[in-house]
Amino acid sequence: MVILSVSAVGAFGQDAQASPSPTPAENEPPKPAATPDLKAISNKPVTAEQVAETVVFIYSFGSGRARLDQIRKTTIESGFTKHTGLDGRVQQGNYETSIIRGTDLASEKIRMDRNFADARYSLIWADGKTTGVYNTTFFTPDDAVVRGFEDGITRGLEGLLRYKENGSTLELAGREKDLGVEFFMLDVTDKAGRKTRYYISVKSFQVKMLTYEHDGVKYKRKFYDYNYVQGTLVPSHSVLYADGKVIEDTQIKSISFGQQVNSELFRTN
Repeated sequence: MVILSVSAVGAFGQDAQASPSPTPAENEPPKPAATPDLKAISNKPVTAEQVAETVVFIYSFGSGRARLDQIRKTTIESGFTKHTGLDGRVQQGNYETSIIRGTDLASEKIRMDRNFADARYSLIWADGKTTGVYNTTFFTPDDAVVRGFEDGITRGLEGLLRYKENGSTLELAGREKDLGVEFFMLDVTDKAGRKTRYYISVKSFQVKMLTYEHDGVKYKRKFYDYNYVQGTLVPSHSVLYADGKVIEDTQIKSISFGQQVNSELFRTN
Protein backbone atom coordinates (compact mmCIF):
# COMPACT_ATOMS: atom_id res chain seq x y z
CA MET A 1 0.00 0.00 0.00
CA VAL A 2 1.29 3.44 -0.92
CA ILE A 3 0.00 6.67 0.60
CA LEU A 4 1.07 9.88 -1.09
CA SER A 5 -0.05 13.43 -0.60
CA VAL A 6 -0.84 15.28 -3.80
CA SER A 7 1.53 18.02 -2.70
CA ALA A 8 4.25 15.44 -2.17
CA VAL A 9 4.29 14.02 -5.67
CA GLY A 10 6.01 15.82 -8.50
CA ALA A 11 3.86 18.22 -10.48
CA PHE A 12 4.70 18.23 -14.15
CA GLY A 13 2.86 21.10 -15.79
CA GLN A 14 2.03 20.11 -19.35
CA ASP A 15 3.50 16.61 -19.45
CA ALA A 16 3.36 14.22 -16.52
CA GLN A 17 6.42 12.49 -15.16
CA ALA A 18 6.41 9.58 -12.76
CA SER A 19 7.28 10.48 -9.17
CA PRO A 20 9.92 8.51 -7.24
CA SER A 21 8.31 6.03 -4.86
CA PRO A 22 9.52 5.72 -1.26
CA THR A 23 8.00 2.27 -0.92
CA PRO A 24 9.70 -1.14 -1.21
CA ALA A 25 10.24 -2.41 -4.75
CA GLU A 26 7.37 -4.90 -4.61
CA ASN A 27 4.92 -2.05 -3.95
CA GLU A 28 6.22 0.36 -6.55
CA PRO A 29 3.98 1.31 -9.46
CA PRO A 30 4.68 -0.79 -12.57
CA LYS A 31 7.06 0.54 -15.16
CA PRO A 32 5.18 1.89 -18.16
CA ALA A 33 4.85 -0.04 -21.35
CA ALA A 34 6.49 1.39 -24.44
CA THR A 35 5.16 4.93 -24.68
CA PRO A 36 3.11 5.47 -27.85
CA ASP A 37 4.24 8.14 -30.25
CA LEU A 38 1.67 10.74 -29.20
CA LYS A 39 2.81 13.18 -31.86
CA ALA A 40 2.31 10.60 -34.58
CA ILE A 41 -1.12 9.70 -33.24
CA SER A 42 -2.22 13.31 -32.97
CA ASN A 43 -1.11 14.14 -36.53
CA LYS A 44 -3.10 11.42 -38.30
CA PRO A 45 -6.79 10.51 -38.55
CA VAL A 46 -7.92 8.68 -35.46
CA THR A 47 -11.08 6.97 -34.25
CA ALA A 48 -12.98 7.76 -31.07
CA GLU A 49 -11.85 4.46 -29.55
CA GLN A 50 -8.19 5.13 -30.37
CA VAL A 51 -8.38 8.48 -28.56
CA ALA A 52 -10.17 6.96 -25.55
CA GLU A 53 -7.76 4.03 -25.29
CA THR A 54 -4.74 6.35 -25.50
CA VAL A 55 -6.22 8.37 -22.62
CA VAL A 56 -6.57 5.17 -20.57
CA PHE A 57 -2.93 4.34 -21.41
CA ILE A 58 -1.72 7.75 -20.22
CA TYR A 59 -3.81 7.80 -17.02
CA SER A 60 -2.66 4.29 -16.07
CA PHE A 61 1.03 5.10 -16.66
CA GLY A 62 1.05 2.69 -19.59
CA SER A 63 -0.35 -0.26 -17.65
CA GLY A 64 -3.96 -0.38 -18.87
CA ARG A 65 -7.40 -0.51 -17.28
CA ALA A 66 -6.72 -3.75 -15.40
CA ARG A 67 -3.96 -1.99 -13.47
CA LEU A 68 -6.26 0.96 -12.76
CA ASP A 69 -8.74 -1.52 -11.27
CA GLN A 70 -6.00 -3.08 -9.17
CA ILE A 71 -4.48 0.15 -7.86
CA ARG A 72 -7.77 2.01 -7.37
CA LYS A 73 -9.72 -0.80 -5.72
CA THR A 74 -10.28 1.69 -2.91
CA THR A 75 -9.77 5.45 -2.70
CA ILE A 76 -9.51 7.86 0.21
CA GLU A 77 -9.42 11.50 -0.80
CA SER A 78 -9.54 14.69 1.26
CA GLY A 79 -9.43 18.34 0.40
CA PHE A 80 -11.18 21.70 0.39
CA THR A 81 -14.20 22.67 -1.67
CA LYS A 82 -16.27 25.80 -2.21
CA HIS A 83 -19.83 25.69 -3.58
CA THR A 84 -21.89 28.64 -4.79
CA GLY A 85 -25.63 28.04 -5.16
CA LEU A 86 -27.88 29.56 -7.79
CA ASP A 87 -29.10 31.92 -5.05
CA GLY A 88 -25.54 33.10 -4.46
CA ARG A 89 -25.20 31.29 -1.13
CA VAL A 90 -21.64 30.10 -0.57
CA GLN A 91 -20.72 26.96 1.35
CA GLN A 92 -17.12 25.97 1.84
CA GLY A 93 -15.09 23.64 3.97
CA ASN A 94 -13.21 20.37 4.10
CA TYR A 95 -14.39 17.09 2.66
CA GLU A 96 -13.33 13.45 2.67
CA THR A 97 -14.39 10.91 0.06
CA SER A 98 -14.15 7.13 0.48
CA ILE A 99 -14.67 4.78 -2.47
CA ILE A 100 -14.92 1.03 -2.93
CA ARG A 101 -14.51 0.39 -6.63
CA GLY A 102 -17.24 -1.50 -8.46
CA THR A 103 -17.24 -3.26 -11.81
CA ASP A 104 -18.78 -0.08 -13.24
CA LEU A 105 -19.88 3.29 -11.89
CA ALA A 106 -23.39 2.06 -11.15
CA SER A 107 -22.00 -0.54 -8.71
CA GLU A 108 -19.47 1.84 -7.14
CA LYS A 109 -19.78 2.67 -3.45
CA ILE A 110 -18.93 6.31 -2.69
CA ARG A 111 -19.23 8.34 0.48
CA MET A 112 -18.44 12.05 0.71
CA ASP A 113 -18.29 13.61 4.17
CA ARG A 114 -18.75 17.39 3.99
CA ASN A 115 -17.74 19.64 6.86
CA PHE A 116 -18.95 23.13 6.02
CA ALA A 117 -19.10 26.03 8.46
CA ASP A 118 -22.92 25.95 8.53
CA ALA A 119 -23.57 22.31 7.63
CA ARG A 120 -22.03 18.94 8.32
CA TYR A 121 -23.40 15.87 6.55
CA SER A 122 -22.52 12.95 4.30
CA LEU A 123 -23.69 11.82 0.87
CA ILE A 124 -23.60 8.12 -0.01
CA TRP A 125 -23.81 6.66 -3.51
CA ALA A 126 -24.73 2.96 -3.31
CA ASP A 127 -26.94 0.71 -5.42
CA GLY A 128 -27.18 3.46 -8.01
CA LYS A 129 -28.82 6.09 -5.77
CA THR A 130 -27.86 8.85 -3.33
CA THR A 131 -28.71 8.95 0.38
CA GLY A 132 -27.88 11.66 2.91
CA VAL A 133 -26.67 11.06 6.46
CA TYR A 134 -26.55 13.52 9.36
CA ASN A 135 -24.93 11.95 12.42
CA THR A 136 -26.84 8.64 12.41
CA THR A 137 -30.00 9.91 10.74
CA PHE A 138 -30.65 9.14 7.07
CA PHE A 139 -32.44 11.72 4.92
CA THR A 140 -33.26 12.54 1.31
CA PRO A 141 -31.04 15.41 0.12
CA ASP A 142 -32.31 18.32 -1.97
CA ASP A 143 -32.58 17.60 -5.69
CA ALA A 144 -29.86 20.14 -6.51
CA VAL A 145 -27.45 18.53 -4.05
CA VAL A 146 -28.18 15.05 -5.42
CA ARG A 147 -27.80 16.23 -9.02
CA GLY A 148 -24.45 17.89 -8.35
CA PHE A 149 -23.13 14.89 -6.44
CA GLU A 150 -24.26 12.36 -9.04
CA ASP A 151 -23.04 14.46 -11.98
CA GLY A 152 -19.62 14.49 -10.32
CA ILE A 153 -19.70 10.68 -10.41
CA THR A 154 -21.25 9.93 -13.78
CA ARG A 155 -19.82 12.92 -15.67
CA GLY A 156 -16.31 12.92 -14.25
CA LEU A 157 -13.04 11.48 -15.51
CA GLU A 158 -14.12 7.95 -14.63
CA GLY A 159 -16.94 8.29 -17.14
CA LEU A 160 -14.28 8.27 -19.85
CA LEU A 161 -11.67 6.00 -18.26
CA ARG A 162 -14.33 3.31 -17.69
CA TYR A 163 -16.48 3.82 -20.76
CA LYS A 164 -16.25 0.13 -21.67
CA GLU A 165 -17.25 -1.08 -18.22
CA ASN A 166 -20.15 1.40 -18.18
CA GLY A 167 -21.41 0.29 -21.60
CA SER A 168 -21.06 3.83 -22.96
CA THR A 169 -20.82 4.79 -26.62
CA LEU A 170 -18.14 7.04 -28.11
CA GLU A 171 -18.20 9.63 -30.87
CA LEU A 172 -15.33 11.81 -32.02
CA ALA A 173 -16.67 15.34 -32.55
CA GLY A 174 -13.54 16.69 -34.22
CA ARG A 175 -10.84 19.05 -32.98
CA GLU A 176 -10.91 22.52 -31.49
CA LYS A 177 -8.30 25.12 -30.52
CA ASP A 178 -8.59 27.29 -27.42
CA LEU A 179 -5.89 29.80 -26.47
CA GLY A 180 -3.42 27.99 -28.70
CA VAL A 181 -4.10 24.53 -27.25
CA GLU A 182 -5.59 21.93 -29.58
CA PHE A 183 -8.08 19.37 -28.29
CA PHE A 184 -9.81 16.23 -29.45
CA MET A 185 -13.51 16.55 -28.63
CA LEU A 186 -14.79 13.14 -27.54
CA ASP A 187 -18.47 12.56 -26.73
CA VAL A 188 -19.22 9.78 -24.25
CA THR A 189 -22.87 8.76 -23.84
CA ASP A 190 -23.73 6.33 -21.05
CA LYS A 191 -26.58 3.80 -20.93
CA ALA A 192 -28.85 6.38 -19.26
CA GLY A 193 -28.39 8.71 -22.23
CA ARG A 194 -26.17 11.22 -20.40
CA LYS A 195 -23.72 12.76 -22.89
CA THR A 196 -20.48 14.32 -21.72
CA ARG A 197 -17.95 15.95 -24.06
CA TYR A 198 -14.30 15.55 -23.06
CA TYR A 199 -11.67 17.98 -24.32
CA ILE A 200 -8.45 15.97 -24.61
CA SER A 201 -5.09 17.62 -25.29
CA VAL A 202 -3.76 16.53 -28.68
CA LYS A 203 -0.25 16.91 -27.26
CA SER A 204 -0.49 15.04 -23.94
CA PHE A 205 -3.83 13.15 -24.13
CA GLN A 206 -4.80 14.57 -20.75
CA VAL A 207 -8.42 15.63 -20.22
CA LYS A 208 -8.28 19.38 -19.69
CA MET A 209 -12.01 20.06 -19.66
CA LEU A 210 -15.43 18.44 -19.98
CA THR A 211 -18.86 19.87 -20.75
CA TYR A 212 -22.46 18.72 -20.47
CA GLU A 213 -26.01 20.08 -20.24
CA HIS A 214 -28.58 19.42 -17.55
CA ASP A 215 -32.10 20.91 -17.55
CA GLY A 216 -31.01 23.60 -19.98
CA VAL A 217 -27.95 24.64 -17.93
CA LYS A 218 -24.55 24.36 -19.62
CA TYR A 219 -21.84 23.00 -17.33
CA LYS A 220 -18.09 23.04 -17.83
CA ARG A 221 -15.45 21.47 -15.58
CA LYS A 222 -11.76 22.30 -15.96
CA PHE A 223 -8.89 20.21 -14.57
CA TYR A 224 -5.53 21.53 -13.36
CA ASP A 225 -2.29 20.45 -11.70
CA TYR A 226 -2.00 16.84 -12.76
CA ASN A 227 0.26 14.47 -10.81
CA TYR A 228 1.04 10.78 -10.93
CA VAL A 229 -0.07 9.15 -7.68
CA GLN A 230 0.77 5.47 -7.27
CA GLY A 231 1.25 5.16 -10.99
CA THR A 232 -2.09 6.73 -11.97
CA LEU A 233 -2.77 10.26 -13.19
CA VAL A 234 -4.80 12.57 -10.91
CA PRO A 235 -5.69 16.28 -11.26
CA SER A 236 -5.42 18.00 -7.88
CA HIS A 237 -7.63 20.96 -8.78
CA SER A 238 -10.94 21.26 -10.63
CA VAL A 239 -13.37 24.11 -11.24
CA LEU A 240 -17.01 23.67 -12.28
CA TYR A 241 -18.95 26.37 -14.14
CA ALA A 242 -22.70 26.66 -14.76
CA ASP A 243 -23.61 28.98 -17.65
CA GLY A 244 -20.19 30.60 -17.30
CA LYS A 245 -20.31 31.18 -13.52
CA VAL A 246 -18.10 29.30 -11.06
CA ILE A 247 -20.25 27.11 -8.82
CA GLU A 248 -17.62 24.73 -7.42
CA ASP A 249 -13.87 24.96 -6.79
CA THR A 250 -12.20 21.86 -5.34
CA GLN A 251 -8.60 21.32 -4.25
CA ILE A 252 -7.42 17.80 -3.38
CA LYS A 253 -5.02 17.91 -0.45
CA SER A 254 -4.29 14.19 -0.20
CA ILE A 255 -5.32 11.03 -2.00
CA SER A 256 -4.38 7.39 -1.56
CA PHE A 257 -5.37 4.14 -3.18
CA GLY A 258 -5.51 0.59 -1.83
CA GLN A 259 -6.18 1.32 1.84
CA GLN A 260 -8.74 -0.71 3.71
CA VAL A 261 -12.16 0.97 3.68
CA ASN A 262 -14.90 -0.13 6.06
CA SER A 263 -17.97 -1.23 4.08
CA GLU A 264 -20.20 0.00 6.95
CA LEU A 265 -19.50 3.55 5.77
CA PHE A 266 -21.84 2.93 2.84
CA ARG A 267 -24.82 1.64 4.81
CA THR A 268 -27.99 3.55 3.84
CA ASN A 269 -30.52 2.27 6.39
